[in-house]
Formats: sequence, structure tokens, C-alpha cells
Amino acid sequence: MTDPGPTEWSTGAPGVGPWAGGLPDDPRYDPDLLRQGDTRNVVDAYRYWTREAIIADIDRRRHALHIAIENFGNDANIGAVVRTANAFAVDTVHIVGRRRWNRRGAMVTDRYQRLAHHENTADLLAFAAGAGLTVVAVDNVPGAVPLETTVLPRDCVLVFGQEGPGISEAAQTGAAITVSIAQFGSTRSVNAAVAAGIAMHAWIRQWADLSQAW
Repeated sequence: MTDPGPTEWSTGAPGVGPWAGGLPDDPRYDPDLLRQGDTRNVVDAYRYWTREAIIADIDRRRHALHIAIENFGNDANIGAVVRTANAFAVDTVHIVGRRRWNRRGAMVTDRYQRLAHHENTADLLAFAAGAGLTVVAVDNVPGAVPLETTVLPRDCVLVFGQEGPGISEAAQTGAAITVSIAQFGSTRSVNAAVAAGIAMHAWIRQWADLSQAW
């Protein structure tokens, strides 16, 4: 069994106990989990599977969508963004700026999600150009077009700014388009992690094969 990573945890949430009956001869299964039970934060389809087997299966089903979030001020929302990206089988989450981030909000999903780091926004933009990804900034700023009526590029990276200051000038300038999320109340903006979830789901509705969802 893979040693627990720094974000592995359990709260006694519902899982499965030890395997009943003879142990199956399936290389995807972890012998220790079969004997001890599996209370990890994974869907039931992945119960008893090794971490490596889960990652390999997700890799087979990952989408063309990439996510980037700027982390120049140690944004506490990154963990929640990673968790949502994992739920939608996003190709890669790119963290721009500080390498360190609070993993607690990821709920251990960072162990199954591809992550990449870029020192600055220029590095991210260079990666996107080399990978053939359209850069889409997500922020409620002048000149942004409504996310609700925009067809997002299939091969793209959605870029999110930090809580408070929002998207950086470099990201906004380097983006092919900037989209905004419709709001109707008094707040100037929604939480960065919430905005990321809304935008990811907008892409999923347009491009994902929903028959492959759990």
C-alpha cells in the first residue's frame, strides 16, 4: 500500500469494511485495503483500488480542460479548486506564484489530480501557447463577456485570480478572452473557489460526455 501522504486523513466517514470472502485476484486492488477496509475519500467504484490504479483510470478519462489559479498571496482557496478539478477530471491544475498552498481543502484529492507549478504568469502563458491551449481569464472586470452565453474553447486553460485582488493584469492581458459570472446581489464578487467551480461546470456542460459521469 502506498504510504499515506501529508494530506491523507479520515474522519470515520462512510466507507467499506474488509473484503468479505476470498480475496479477489485483481492487480488494481490493494491487499492491505482488502484486509482492513477502505474509508478514503473516493467514489465507490474505486473502493479497494490502489492509488496508482485510480490515477491510471482517471488519466484515461481526463478532459482537455486545464485550470490555473494565481497564488501570489498564499490563497486559501486553492485546495477547494483542486478538489473540484478532481471531481471534473480536469487534465491539470496549474498553480502560479507561490509553490506552497494549504492542502486541507483538497480533501486528499491532490493525491489523484495532476498538478503543475509556474513561477509567474508569463511561464503559464508560455506553457499554454506550447500546448495549444486557449487562455480564458475568469473575472468580473470591464470588457469581460458573460460566461453564461459564451462557448468556451474545448482545449483551454481557465485562469482564476486570488481572493480579493482577482485576476492579475498579466493574466488578463495574456488571455484570449475574459469571461464574467452573472451576479444579482450586492457583493462585488463570489468566492474564488466558487467561481472556479461554476466555470468548470460550464465547460463540462459544453464539452463532457455525460454518459461517462458516475
